[in-house]
Amino acid sequence: MSELFSKTFVFKFLKFGVVGFSGVFVDFGITYLCKEKLHIPKYVANAIGFTTAATSNYYLNRIWTFKSTNPEVMVEFTGFFVISLIGLGLNTLILWLLVSRLKMNFYFAKIFAIGAVTIWNFFANALITFNPDRVFFIY
Repeated sequence: MSELFSKTFVFKFLKFGVVGFSGVFVDFGITYLCKEKLHIPKYVANAIGFTTAATSNYYLNRIWTFKSTNPEVMVEFTGFFVISLIGLGLNTLILWLLVSRLKMNFYFAKIFAIGAVTIWNFFANALITFNPDRVFFIY
């Protein structure tokens, strides 16, 4: 448990946050383009934006946050992407609850959804995707 709060782990979380923040711009930009300019339904546009951001985040987290040298890039990416798809489900559920049930603005609700899913994504990827001593297997 002490490893969970080590300086290295906290620093990785901060780096993950920086990468995630860049992903917010990718996510919002692609979502906006799809929803407002291409007139794709908002939840589909959200999925496209989220998936595009997850792909760019994988690359940045691989080389910068976790400094992965795993030669099985596609296996690693698949694990990252599966975790991201679970995150997408959580993201969409949170959006649906906030927009449809609480009548919150779509983009304001999206900020809350991204924040909640960031926590899931970090811990799942730190413990599974980028952990060379992983105990958990998803692939």
